[in-house]
Amino acid sequence: MWRSALITVLSASFSSLLPIVDRTATNAAAWLWLAPENGFKHYLKTQFTDRTFEGLYHWNWFDLSLLIPYFLVMIVLSIYGMHRYTMCYQYFKYKKNYNPNPVSHFDDLPTVTIQLPMFNEQFVIERLVEAVCAMEYPREKLEIQVLDDSTDESAEVAEDIVARYKALGHPIVYLHRTDRTGFKAGALDEGLKVSKGEFVAIFDADFVPPPDWLMKVIHHFAEPDVGMVQTRWTHLNRDYSMLTQIEAILLDAHFVIEHGSRVRTGEFFNFNGTAGMWRRQAIYDGGGWQHDTLTEDTDLSYRSQMAGWRFKYLPDVECPSELPIEMTAFKTQQARWAKGLIQVSIKLLPTIFKSGISRRRKIESIYHLTANLSYPLMIVMTALLVPAMICRFYMGWFQMLLIDVPLFTASTLSIAVFYVMSQRVLFPKSWMKSLLYLPFIMALGIGLTVTNSKAVMEAIFGVQSAFIRTPKFAVNKKGEKSKAAKYRKRLKLAPWIELLLGCYFMLAIIYTFMNENYFTAPFLILFVIGYWYTGLMSLLQGRFERWRSGTPAPDESNPRPYPVGV
Repeated sequence: MWRSALITVLSASFSSLLPIVDRTATNAAAWLWLAPENGFKHYLKTQFTDRTFEGLYHWNWFDLSLLIPYFLVMIVLSIYGMHRYTMCYQYFKYKKNYNPNPVSHFDDLPTVTIQLPMFNEQFVIERLVEAVCAMEYPREKLEIQVLDDSTDESAEVAEDIVARYKALGHPIVYLHRTDRTGFKAGALDEGLKVSKGEFVAIFDADFVPPPDWLMKVIHHFAEPDVGMVQTRWTHLNRDYSMLTQIEAILLDAHFVIEHGSRVRTGEFFNFNGTAGMWRRQAIYDGGGWQHDTLTEDTDLSYRSQMAGWRFKYLPDVECPSELPIEMTAFKTQQARWAKGLIQVSIKLLPTIFKSGISRRRKIESIYHLTANLSYPLMIVMTALLVPAMICRFYMGWFQMLLIDVPLFTASTLSIAVFYVMSQRVLFPKSWMKSLLYLPFIMALGIGLTVTNSKAVMEAIFGVQSAFIRTPKFAVNKKGEKSKAAKYRKRLKLAPWIELLLGCYFMLAIIYTFMNENYFTAPFLILFVIGYWYTGLMSLLQGRFERWRSGTPAPDESNPRPYPVGV
């Protein structure tokens, strides 16, 4: 009886609600009829509330063959990304471990040899020699070696400059080799054989050391176990262009966070090839300069530290340098460094594993020396990104975010944190401006994957190549034109590959919009910008000036020596 009464009550209630429900449905239908079918509201509805096709998608072997390697690559990149977070954390945690002042001082200053290795540097030779000869140090305790391997007019220019400064009483000598055996490492080794100094400072041709640099560095060697002291690079032409701004931020992160973290935690770190000083005995104990890798500086650094020598880093001691102003020069430099570090890892990691150093140092050495493996991994990710995106489009937004957000945070966001932290340390009042460059920094890193991956694979397969120097143009201020057209290099195939990759990702962006997958588009835009920027700048850099002026291309085969004088 109570059941029939309940049914009667419910029937009456539903009957009274039917007109309301009917009117609501009619209004909703009218509203939906007026709403755009492909609008953003429609996208939100289909992505977040529509469950019509939920559960219809099933894994298959084709999808797995794409997604498994894609996620494996992302996991490896995430591991390197987590290491960047770790370095940022350690830098600030152990900030008290840095003492900028020498523990003691020499009562009698030791003899110092300054080595200036160069190759076809006619446009920057005088600037360097002038700066070195102006350094504050007793002349009777100083020796300056110009180690010149030039094969063009630069040899005559350098010899003339050295003769003029020597006539003024400076302790400078000119040493010229007729071959390039060992490249820079060979030149340094030849100079070391005839040098007199107990300590050896090294400056590349594009550096301009300040007058007090030697006096700020030398007393740190009063500690008998210190084998090398590295100082921080700054940049003469930081504000020349967007490219130089990005390059400066990239190097700042290396010299602030990377070096700072390793030094403060007692890990091995490397001499950067210039703007540093060595104890001669530390070079000998490490096995001397060797030229079987393109980064002889990192190679000797690890061998010397494994021999027991301690390295110091002085971020407060600055040494200005010139950044590459052309994309091809920058890519050549980055490829040389990428290949060289992988060569060092292949050469030294087996020895490091067998050595008696701590497990922590061994792990850090792996991260340091193998970091450039991320470039070929990025190529794999580039190839799989769009197919993986298409496969995962039918999984649902929540499943995609559940996987992608942690991987993105570990691999990609860590890059942003890494570079922003360095700017915050160096420019505490204006570091927020660096946020504007972050998308372009990430895009440029993507654009470098083609040339750097090629360099890494050459190192892995033992392909030998010459030491390709980074051309210096002696351009510091915005608007200045380079006089060194002779040294401009062209990359033949790589820029076209980069442009094609940019087009590929542009088509992928169009596909995402057609399928209303808007969240993926910003990430893909970075790939388009990166590949098109590096490709177009590699092809067109150097031609802009001719187009603007309307003048024909100059004869770059045999330019006259740049005028020099004291």
